[in-house]
Amino acid sequence: MNIDLKKLEGIVGSNNLKNDIADCYIYGSDSSVHSGIASVIVRPTTIEHVQQIMRYANAELIPVIPRGSGSGMSGQAVPIKGGIVLDLKLMNRIIEIRPEDMLCKVEPGVVDDDLNRALKPYNLFYPPAPASSRVATIGGEIANNASGVRSVKYGATRDSVLGMKVVMANGDLVTLGSNTRVEASGYQLDRLMVGSEGTLGVIVEATMLLKPIPKFRCLGRASFDKLADAGDTISEIISSGALPSMLELMDNVAIVAVNTTLKMDLPDVEAIIMFEADGKIKETVDAEMTLMKKICEKHNGYEINASYDAGERTKLYAGRKKLFVALSRYQAGLSCTSLADDMAVPYSKMAECAQKIHEIAERNHVVMTAYGHCGSGCMHTKILMDPTKAEQWENAKKAVAEVYDYVRSVGGTTSAEHGIGLSKAPSWKKEKADSLKLLKAIKKALDPNNILNPGKMQDAPDDWVTATRLRYPVAEK
Repeated sequence: MNIDLKKLEGIVGSNNLKNDIADCYIYGSDSSVHSGIASVIVRPTTIEHVQQIMRYANAELIPVIPRGSGSGMSGQAVPIKGGIVLDLKLMNRIIEIRPEDMLCKVEPGVVDDDLNRALKPYNLFYPPAPASSRVATIGGEIANNASGVRSVKYGATRDSVLGMKVVMANGDLVTLGSNTRVEASGYQLDRLMVGSEGTLGVIVEATMLLKPIPKFRCLGRASFDKLADAGDTISEIISSGALPSMLELMDNVAIVAVNTTLKMDLPDVEAIIMFEADGKIKETVDAEMTLMKKICEKHNGYEINASYDAGERTKLYAGRKKLFVALSRYQAGLSCTSLADDMAVPYSKMAECAQKIHEIAERNHVVMTAYGHCGSGCMHTKILMDPTKAEQWENAKKAVAEVYDYVRSVGGTTSAEHGIGLSKAPSWKKEKADSLKLLKAIKKALDPNNILNPGKMQDAPDDWVTATRLRYPVAEK
């Protein structure tokens, strides 16, 4: 690929351009199983830089892959066709905080936790809070419609987006959305960009809705000897009218991983549920917690503990917070891979979904866990396998397909919060079969030369195991 490095250097400066083999290799992967090789890494610091880069790339038909921190789990930021990796982390200014309007304006490279630290003196917070909030950027969260543990009450990123500025494929700058909580002014183009994974435009500024920090927060935990009972509890809590600010599930594989790896003493049961309520008035929080405790007890939950104390809450939640890293050391020789890892199903199907995951794993000779933000219908699972063996990838591919076949059969969806990218594209394309032509038409209209993150989502390969490079050295069968 012929890229004029001098031209790009003239735009961003020599310090913000990288093309040595080590950097191109590092920027060739994210937190998924996929990898590629970037041709060059360009780090703009202004909107004008992004516009100039896009004009050049569009004229020369060079792929551009927008990138935040690289914490995505589905391969969104992997340059599978080479080209320019557009590292947006240097565009990290908090432009303004307007507490009187309950909003802030930020550049795409602002890190989630950094934003919340800046908001704290105003007694405000930005609620989506994905597990990777320590490194995840706001631009990346918008591009993937990320969410986290408190999505059950506060929603996903899309529910916090008021507007944005976007650089299109041809370098044009457009302003979408508004500064208001409601808007009925034609096509909601800002919403189209949410979840577009860098395929339609480059988000260069965002206007985000904020929430008051709750004065009171109480977290509880309950144990269940049967996974089905935990599932019934989840469904009834949601349908009861209770408004949890967190509702999380951990199965036995997750519990064993945390206990083994982190030397914790979580009860060795089939399932644990963590439930939380927050608010301005303690009596209201008490009422929510009492209702959820009673529902846990009704469905055979026991060892129910709850606390308002921040230190105690941290202890109660520690196992869930550190679960992802714990799974990587669940068993010697097995790695934790993000494949079928964040589907969503109706509340009434949560327990059945968890049981199906274990059945599918056993049938395909891999280990899978079921956990997640059950309050918003999100079921996380990771596949634990030996990634150096080709047959394990084949088994994993079959397991992924079976999991998503089940999810579609109950009216669920392929991804709740991690996006599509490469890993989930085959199943997602089946789910969206009757709208793929429309999706491709939108992509063609906004990016006629197909330079923005090509080969992802509706254009991703159907067999990602053989059609893309993996981050693991795979031995022959």
